[in-house]
Amino acid sequence: MDPAGQDINLNSPNKGLGVDRSGNLSDVPVEGAVGNSADPLPPGLTEEEAEELRNELIKVEEEVSTLRQVLSAKERHCAELKRKLGHSPLDDLKQNFTKSWQNVQTSNTYQSASATLDDITNSEV
Repeated sequence: MDPAGQDINLNSPNKGLGVDRSGNLSDVPVEGAVGNSADPLPPGLTEEEAEELRNELIKVEEEVSTLRQVLSAKERHCAELKRKLGHSPLDDLKQNFTKSWQNVQTSNTYQSASATLDDITNSEV
């Protein structure tokens, strides 16, 4: 199939499918697709080791998904507690701004620049 017949629109429901001249869809292997048996094994890796790694990857991805769900639930709970305590998003913004400004003022760069500016201001020109 020539590349002109392949749908390259990433938002298309036909992504990865080729369209022949008659308008029929034909399967085209999508690069990086899971379960693509044509993928060669990395050197020094047996089929059993590869299968074990795939299984471990699936488990880790499931754990990451679960942790994201738990974090999301805890963030919602935190927001609810703040709301019940009368904290507003503006209060959080003020607190973050104050803390950030304190961090800037205590940074070495700010202190150095401030000292240089004081020297310039106090010098006789």
